[in-house]
This record gives sequence, C-alpha cells and structure tokens, in this order.
Amino acid sequence: MSEFFTSDGSVLHYRTDGDRARPCLILSNSLGTDLSMWQAQVTALAGDFFVVRYDTRCHGQSTGAAPFGIDRLGLDVVALLDHLDIARAAFCGISMGGLTGQWLGIHQQQRLTQLVLANTAARIGSADVWLARAEQVRRDGMAAVADGAPARWFTPQFLQREPDTVARMIATLRGQDAGGYAACCEALAQADLRASVGTITVPTLVIAGEHDPVTTLDDARWLQQQVAGSRLASVPASHISSVEAAQAFTAQLRGFLVP
Repeated sequence: MSEFFTSDGSVLHYRTDGDRARPCLILSNSLGTDLSMWQAQVTALAGDFFVVRYDTRCHGQSTGAAPFGIDRLGLDVVALLDHLDIARAAFCGISMGGLTGQWLGIHQQQRLTQLVLANTAARIGSADVWLARAEQVRRDGMAAVADGAPARWFTPQFLQREPDTVARMIATLRGQDAGGYAACCEALAQADLRASVGTITVPTLVIAGEHDPVTTLDDARWLQQQVAGSRLASVPASHISSVEAAQAFTAQLRGFLVP
C-alpha cells in the first residue's frame, strides 16, 4: 500500500501488484467502494500486468477537498501515472470509474493504450437525483444510502448466494466519509460526456451487466456506438459486475487486453 500527494494537496492511496516490467493496467473503483473491489481481477491478471489500483479521491484512504468535477478525477489518474513514472497504461473503470475513463479517453488519450468502460454511461442518472443524494448523506450519514445499495449493486440470486461478499462491500460503503461521498455525487451530477465520447480513438471495450438497473445494457450499446471501433460485451450480473460475475468479467478483460 502506498500514497502520494496530488497537486491540490489531496492524498491518493494506491496499491501495485505484479512485475513493473510488464504492461500497466490501472483499475478505478465505483462510487461507494474502494480498491479492494478488484481483488478477483488482480489475482487473475497480476501475472500478465503491472496492476495499479487506487482509491478514488474521497474513497477508502484517499482524500480530496470539495468541490471537484470529473476532470479532477481524471487528472488524479494522470498524477498517479506521473508519480509511478509510467508513460502509458491500459485503464479499466467501473461506473464512476468508467466516467473517469471516458474523460481520459477524451482528454488524455496519449496516456492510454486501451480503455475498458464497465457498467457506466456518458451520463449516469440525473443531476437532481445526485444532488438529492448528496444532500441526504450530508444530513443523515452513509446509512441513508447503504440500506438500499445491495438491490442496486447485485441481483437477488447473488445476494442469496454470496451474503458475506455483499456484507463486506456494504460495510465499506457505510465506512465512507459522508462529505467525500457527497462531493462525488455532486461531481456525477455535473458529469455529462455525451457530446464528447465520440472523439475517443483509443481501443475501447464496453462491458455491461445484463441485469444492471443503474447503467443499462441500452446505455452500454449507445456508448459503444459512439466510440468508433469499440467492442461491446455483457456479463450475467447487475451493477457491480466485476464482483458478481468476476470470472466472466475477467475473461472479457483479459481477452481484450492480451493480444
């Protein structure tokens, strides 16, 4: 586990696995989670890649002063690459991390070799909903969103099959800083990349959860249609597909990244 200070004085917490001489893969977590959500992918891929996962600002052990936008989340990745002296890397982000990836593909494509956008959209939800959630957690704390998260994140079958996994992830959500979580909600309220995603030229894979009610298969299809030459894959999961369908997700990731 390591950390460094970004240019605005925030602390970015990250972990590396694998041989630094191998191609780099950056993993970016979803709202309300931390870098531990990627354990299955790290276990499977660290033999082929130098895997770098990090806590998005205001998540886990990373900090960040509000307000900020999706551009700041993207620039954090650039700062992480600079800190590690890595010129280019593959990037895989899920949900909010996928929006970060889209911003990178639009504005920092020279730093990317490949781009994987999972369970995401160029516009996730509506500004009103995100602003209401930010207000709710600032007023009532993280319990206000944690109780409803399992049904948004996972299918009923997974909730029944893997209660310990679900409990760990919900405990992580409850442990997030409410102010930082709210700041990320406010960043998502302003994040609308629909007019710009068509400029992405990095080789791109879009992964959708077949049962995702948050960022739907139709959202993924639209995104794939905007990015010339991109591929679309689906896995049998809800919103946190890298956890619920870890084996299928990792197979899609490996198949795309490894020639």
